[in-house]
Amino acid sequence: MKIPPPDFRRPVAAFTMVEIAICLAIIGIALVGIIGVLPYGMNTQRDTREETLINQDVAELLPMITQGMRGVDDLTNYVYAITNSWTLYNAKGEALGPATVSGYTYTNTGGSPPPYYTDVRLTNGANIIGLLSTPEYVGDTPNFNYPAVPEVINGSGYQVYSNHIVAYVHAMSGLASEKPPQDNTLMVNGAFSYRMLVVNAPVALATNDFDAPYNQQIWQNQRELRLTFLSPEQPNGTVGNNRLTFRTTIAGQLLPSFVNNEFLYFYQPQSFNVNTND
Repeated sequence: MKIPPPDFRRPVAAFTMVEIAICLAIIGIALVGIIGVLPYGMNTQRDTREETLINQDVAELLPMITQGMRGVDDLTNYVYAITNSWTLYNAKGEALGPATVSGYTYTNTGGSPPPYYTDVRLTNGANIIGLLSTPEYVGDTPNFNYPAVPEVINGSGYQVYSNHIVAYVHAMSGLASEKPPQDNTLMVNGAFSYRMLVVNAPVALATNDFDAPYNQQIWQNQRELRLTFLSPEQPNGTVGNNRLTFRTTIAGQLLPSFVNNEFLYFYQPQSFNVNTND
């Protein structure tokens, strides 16, 4: 018996237009979700990178300030401005006038509390560190440069200056193409920058017994340094919403140095003042 050849003709399956439309709808919904999440991922990556750069900068800035370094002239490539918003207060804590801002750059200076005139500019590392180490409170006389909190507490009549120090900084860490000797203005201005709020505060003391020898020693030889980073610095002069704060306690004296009619301050971490009044 002759066997007929097999019949290879079979029905051909295919997608209908309805099925294709449903698939496209599913893919579209997935893409919308992915596209919506993408900006959050990019922002997180940017914030993580900026936080890493700040952490690396802190590792360099803290030792410079806490050890009173004077030869770090490379800072002039990164710290391009410093401002001090200062206000005079009486012993009761009442402001005796509006806040006044003194500004310092590489080429100019905005003055100092009267009657002093200053010509301190950011031309070397010593000037930068000296300004960044300015105490939160200083006395109203040139020879009294320690925080005047005791006078405010016991009401002996001293007036004090309250200082608010802010540094404007191009990040020291980051891409090598953005760092000196790069002189392309677009590259430099486009690099990551931030503002650094520096608070050089006295340690908290027992207000009911300030004259105790222990409190006197702590007041003269112990301070708290707080660095708060506000980032990123925007081209229009505003600053972003990122905030990071670092704090440390420093044992030692904070000594003033009179330079160009301006008091600059430098930590002496292993130098202590012994109270011999008792």
